[in-house]
Amino acid sequence: MSRGIPLALLALTLGAYAIGTTEFVIVGLIPTIAADLGVSLPSAGLLVSLYALGVAVGAPVLTALTGRVPRKTLLVALMVLFTLGNVIAWMAPGYGSLIVARVLTGLAHGVFFSIGSIIATSVVPKEKAASAIAIMFTGLTVALVTGVPLGTFIGQHLGWRATFLAVAALGVIALIGSLLFVPRNLQRSEPATFGQQLSVLAQPRLLLVYAITALGYGGTFLSFTYLASILQDVTGFSANAVSGVLLVYGVSVAIGNLWGGRLADRRGPIPALKLIFGLLAAVLFVLTFTAYNTWLVLLTVLALGAVAFGNVPGLQVYVVKQAQRFAPQAADVASGLNIAAFNVGIALGASLGGLVVDHFGLMHTPWLGALVVMGALGLTVLSGRLDRRDGVADRAEGIAVGAH
Repeated sequence: MSRGIPLALLALTLGAYAIGTTEFVIVGLIPTIAADLGVSLPSAGLLVSLYALGVAVGAPVLTALTGRVPRKTLLVALMVLFTLGNVIAWMAPGYGSLIVARVLTGLAHGVFFSIGSIIATSVVPKEKAASAIAIMFTGLTVALVTGVPLGTFIGQHLGWRATFLAVAALGVIALIGSLLFVPRNLQRSEPATFGQQLSVLAQPRLLLVYAITALGYGGTFLSFTYLASILQDVTGFSANAVSGVLLVYGVSVAIGNLWGGRLADRRGPIPALKLIFGLLAAVLFVLTFTAYNTWLVLLTVLALGAVAFGNVPGLQVYVVKQAQRFAPQAADVASGLNIAAFNVGIALGASLGGLVVDHFGLMHTPWLGALVVMGALGLTVLSGRLDRRDGVADRAEGIAVGAH
């Protein structure tokens, strides 16, 4: 990567942006979809949960079932499925067909990030593994913020179906990029037997990593799901101003994601994760108090963006490292299960946040989110101690993530 970012990695990043946009843009379109299709807001909100379910199921199950498929062939097929799902959403005559479209795109999402992490690390030097994952996930994290306001803008002015058509166009561009730039001769591990795949779930040390991932993202989304509401209802920003704040937040997210990758490369995943989770919990706790002041909340939101998703590279590298120790024939499956854990955390965090808002109020979400992130920090410390007990050096340079 010293001579520039490989084009294959840029193609993966664009795919990640398209997939991230279709996942999160639904949040801004829920009121519009509910009104247009004549369904309740909770029913429209179910489209978020069903997508996450598609991701959670698709990541481990389809990653396991497609172990013998060449990586490039699988990547191209996933982008075709993703584009098809968004075209179905664009043409959806009613609620039922929109559900089908969301599940299809969710299935593609899960496997994309599972094998995408493996492909990203195989096109760079071994010591740049975490940074490569960070670059790819920058597409997802930027989509998290820019995709929602831009997609909502399109949906409000041209109809929600037009948003899905625009995302399908992004999918076509990512598909062409994958066809042109991703190498055909990517090495892959021998396909795991079904027993070996199940063995991933029988490994306490891998389950510990999945718990860290789920808690880290559960805590983040417990509060992040309602960040726009906090900015508008508590701080007093206008709706247009909130969109502007979130766009700036997106730049902070991208920078923080890259920083997190370099930190994991330099220090190793456990020290990087301990620092990032500690900072994330602190920023969420501080948000409880700064939300009432315009300038202080802007600084807090920028800090939140810098740490909220910086743990992705470390988590992905660490789960593959642990899989190579405890389930060496199923590293792809282990990576897929971690993507499922991300989405389980997002779904549970958003749901718990809704309960907190209903029963206690909006401003209880930041500090409760901080408590959940502290749980992730505690489990990270525990996992590091277990590694030291086993005599495993925590150095990122020793992780052959891309050697498949």
